[in-house]
Formats: sequence, C-alpha cells, structure tokens
Amino acid sequence: MEFELWWLLGLPLFFVFGWLAARIDIRHVVRASRSLPRSYLSGLNFLLNEQPDKAIDSFLLAVQIDPQTVELHFALGNLFRRRGELDRAIRIHQSLVDREIIEPEQRLQAQEELGEDYLKAGLLDRAESVYLALRGTARSEAANAALLEIYQQEKNWARAIEIARDMPRRGSHRWETDIANFYCEIAATNLAHSDFAEAHHQLALALETNRKCVRASLLLGDVLVAEGKDQEAIAAWQEIGIQDPAFLSLVAERLIEAHRRQGQEEKGLQFLRTHLNQTPSLDLLEIIFKWEMEKQGPEVAYALVRDELKRNPTMLGLEKLLEAAIYTVDSDRKGDIELVKGLIHGHTRRVARYCCKECGFKARQFYWRCPACGGWETYPPKRTEEFDLAV
Repeated sequence: MEFELWWLLGLPLFFVFGWLAARIDIRHVVRASRSLPRSYLSGLNFLLNEQPDKAIDSFLLAVQIDPQTVELHFALGNLFRRRGELDRAIRIHQSLVDREIIEPEQRLQAQEELGEDYLKAGLLDRAESVYLALRGTARSEAANAALLEIYQQEKNWARAIEIARDMPRRGSHRWETDIANFYCEIAATNLAHSDFAEAHHQLALALETNRKCVRASLLLGDVLVAEGKDQEAIAAWQEIGIQDPAFLSLVAERLIEAHRRQGQEEKGLQFLRTHLNQTPSLDLLEIIFKWEMEKQGPEVAYALVRDELKRNPTMLGLEKLLEAAIYTVDSDRKGDIELVKGLIHGHTRRVARYCCKECGFKARQFYWRCPACGGWETYPPKRTEEFDLAV
C-alpha cells in the first residue's frame, strides 16, 4: 500500500472541523439556555428538591414572560393535576388544544392530558368525548385504555366489550377474561330483572369467548334455578369442577341446596367431599363441615376436619377441629378448648383473607374484580394461609 503525502495534511483538518462543530454546538446550548427565563430554571430546581408549590409559582412567572413555551404549559398542567387543582389543569391543557400554532404531536399530547384531567375530576362524559377523538391517532392505544376504564366505571358493558376487542395483547394478559366477565355483568343484570332468555344468551357469549369462565357457569346455574331447573343447574355448577376445581367453594352451598330439593343431599355432599380430597380448600372444608355438623353431628364433622388437617395442616383447619371438639368432650374440658380456640381465632383473622395475585391487595371477601388494581379474576378463591403453605 503506497503512502500519500496529502494524508498528513488531512489529519489536522479533521481536528479543526471537529473543534468548530463542538464550538457551534456549545454556542447553541448557551444561547438556548440564555433565552430561557430564569424563573423556568428556578422552577426546575424546585421540582428537583420536591417543592411543587414553589415550582408552580416559578413556572407561572416564566409563562408570563414567554407565553409561547408549550413545555412550560405541560409542566404547569401536570403540577396542577398532581396537587388536585383540576380546574386549573383543565384550563392549561384546553388552552394548548385551542392554540392555532402548535405541533400536531403536541396537540395530541394536550388532548390526552386534558382527557386525564377530566377523568381525575370525575367528568366521565367529557373525558369520553376527548378519548373518542383520539382513537385512530398515534395516541389510540392510551385512549382505548382510558375509554375501557370509563365504560367499566359507568357499567356500560356493551361499549367495554367493543373497546376490549380492539385492545392489543399486553404480555400474559388475556382480554378474553375481561370480555367474558363483561358478558357476565350483563347477564347478572338480566337475571336481576328476570330476563332469563337474554341472560342465557349473554352467558353463552361469555363461554364462547372464554370456555374456562367459571363465573359464567356459576351464573348459568343461578339462572336455571330461577327457572326451576335444579337438575340442569347442578350440571352447570359441576362443570366448574372441570374448569377450575378451586372455585367449587363459591357454589358449594347452592349445589347442596339444589341436591336437597331433589332429595339427593348425600349425593351432593359426596361430590364435594371427593373434590375436597383432590383439591384442598379451606372454604370448601368450612361449608362441608357446617353441613356435617347439622346433618351427621359433631363426631362425623370432627373426623372430617381431623383427616383433612392431617393432609393439609392449617391454623384455620385447626380452628374448625377445635370447634367440633367442643361438642365431643365433657363439660370440664370445654372451657380449655374454647380458650385455645379463641387464641387461634385471633391469628386466623389475619390469614383468612383473599389476595389479588396481580397487586397483592388483601380482602376479607372474594371479588371477581380487584378493588385496587381493577383486574378481573385476579382473586383465587384461596385464603392467605393457603398461599403461604404453597410457597
């Protein structure tokens, strides 16, 4: 390879051009920073020091000096919303939406912020109109998510189904679960108004959307009972044992009652005992225990809980064992057992809760939709103690 003399001349030129480019960039940054109002920089400093009240005062002054600064308006609007001054946040974001000279992306951002302001303020109709206008734009996904939340708050399940069908898959989340529950909500309303035909139709759509929708099978049994079809209701509830046996505890009482009306109470209890042996459940144990106490007496109930406690030792199971034992011992020992049972009850109150598998929110009752994170079917019908044993 031949060496060219001009290479030596070119090398210093590269350094000179690089130095000039750096100088130009630095001058641009300095010029831009000098053009910013000092109050803007003060506002940023207050934000970094977690002083939002002083930051707002500084930004307001900066906006008066340079009213064309869009970023300042966004910062102010978000600060007002965080402070709960939603009327001021709405005015700020509405002024950006109405501004004639603004970048298209900034206008879309202002619309989205305005929709969030309305949503936080509880003005659902106004928020809905803003988000509907954003559908089909670059902000469509966020708009659909907000609309879905609005329709769930309004219990407008038909529109919620429409929006959920357009939602993209989000990790492991299956929108089929949500949609099936929306159909169940409609069916529950139909059942409350004795519109059994429409309830059947909505539940069929729920099961078509999600074959493993336990709630649909549960409601189907309720509809059939209301129609006087106990045998068909029993079949619908027993289907839950195939969909997810852990949920049988939710229909155990109704299933036994339906069997009793058919003169087959023992058959229903045997069905539940079989599933208890296969799928341990404190809720199911409690229901079977209650029926055994009433029908067979404390000796049989005691044996039931004792055998279950050997397979799955839990404090809640021990409490039930002591409850049955109180009726099987002489009066001299009853006081001692009641004392121990009372001490154990103080502990079981803390572990006898349902826990959302998405956000960890705990509740004393079962929910189809978590009150904290809003997830559907995120509450397994198991108590906290059962989760702790499974870990």
